[in-house]
Amino acid sequence: MLGHIKKLIAYYEEVLSMPHRQEIARELRNEDDLFLLMLYSEMIGIPNPVYYYTLELYPHMIEKFHDWHLRMGMEKSPLSGIRCC
Repeated sequence: MLGHIKKLIAYYEEVLSMPHRQEIARELRNEDDLFLLMLYSEMIGIPNPVYYYTLELYPHMIEKFHDWHLRMGMEKSPLSGIRCC
């Protein structure tokens, strides 16, 4: 009985989110873009008061950097310290 209820709830959530998948994906991409801009802002000349604390995140975010700078319309990496192209 409990398994059927879980399946019913999962189906219900799937039906509700179906028409909004593109909107949700776009919003998540926009949030990622903003986060990466904040993360790399000091390197491109925008003052970042929490720069010291974001340094710890660089190794984890470097994989997403290439896709981000291409989405932002930059053909080559704007940062001299990060070469991805």
